[in-house]
Amino acid sequence: MAASIDARSTSRSRDAQVGGRAQALSRAVWMDHGVLHLEPLSEDDLVSASAVTAVLRRVGTGPVEVRWVRPSRDVLPPAAGLEDLWTSAVQAQETVLATKAGADGRRLRWAAAPVWDTDRIGAVVVTAAELEPDERSHTELLRWLTAGCVVLALSAAGIGHLLSGRSMRQALRALDQQEQFLAEAAHELRTPLATLRLAVENTSTSHPRAPSAQPDPVRLVDHLDRLVAGLLSRARIEAGSRQLELTPLRLDQLVEQVVDELPHKNADITVRTEATIVLGDPDLLAQAVRNLVENALRHGTADDGSSPVQVHVTAGRVAVRDCGPGIAPSEREKIFDNRVTGRRGGIGVGLAIVRWVAELHNGTANAAEAPGGGALVELVLPEFSPS
Repeated sequence: MAASIDARSTSRSRDAQVGGRAQALSRAVWMDHGVLHLEPLSEDDLVSASAVTAVLRRVGTGPVEVRWVRPSRDVLPPAAGLEDLWTSAVQAQETVLATKAGADGRRLRWAAAPVWDTDRIGAVVVTAAELEPDERSHTELLRWLTAGCVVLALSAAGIGHLLSGRSMRQALRALDQQEQFLAEAAHELRTPLATLRLAVENTSTSHPRAPSAQPDPVRLVDHLDRLVAGLLSRARIEAGSRQLELTPLRLDQLVEQVVDELPHKNADITVRTEATIVLGDPDLLAQAVRNLVENALRHGTADDGSSPVQVHVTAGRVAVRDCGPGIAPSEREKIFDNRVTGRRGGIGVGLAIVRWVAELHNGTANAAEAPGGGALVELVLPEFSPS
């Protein structure tokens, strides 16, 4: 089970990373009446963050041509592979993903994002990420899980003797803290499951509620899946089985993508962004931003029943403001603890993960009262300045 979750989590993280780079670079280049302008690519740090970056174009019914590539054509797939990437991106009219071998034999995960010329697709930006490092990390995790099972079996035989030793007191204290965190996380996991059960049961009653009044079971399951993914990422990094992957990225574009992918269909979210680059792990930062926005949606309901949320990104800072009752000064630090708090049944571990991600990136997470009322929660990261 753990190995399967790890494989899915790693795959989602890699796809989000390579897909986000392709989409960001497709916005960097532009077309003017059929003329392709590639100048911005030479100054974009996301180019060097990929195994390979290329721009494809087709004139008329001719073959797909490589108009720009870094670092080398040797990494690109053969002509048939480029044709597949072009055709998939044009047909889907959005970013697509595929696994293909490069000319040098390496298996790579490819993302292809279209570049629009008015009302048609004039070019396609492709980026790639290597599969071998992730597969090697997954194999290492399996070895650790196997070794852990052996250790647990041996520990069970000698636990009585070991517990009597003074040398175990510090380890037991750390274990108690970890068990407390897991217990409180389990409480948070049970909350959406209980709500989901009620939502499903209500559909079979003789007096069903209006569709607008029913919780969305899919949204609840998605929330649970993201919560588990965040806890797993934290456990893997703290255990040393996963290294923090820092890469230059556009924080403003990451926030826009996270908000676009939120399952809250009718959410009133206003986003204002300014271009800013940070050095960070895309998967962890996306999880932190998602937790900030979803926390505001859940706990920022105004007196009229609406839940407007404002997101502002500037200079390495993500500020999320709601119009709810706000957070009492005495609770503004407690909401970032690894425990369930709050007046309405628990804020949970979501904001604790936000602060943990911030500290991993040498940043901070804090809460304050928003001007005019409501809560203002911020994730602040150091800006990255390319040398």
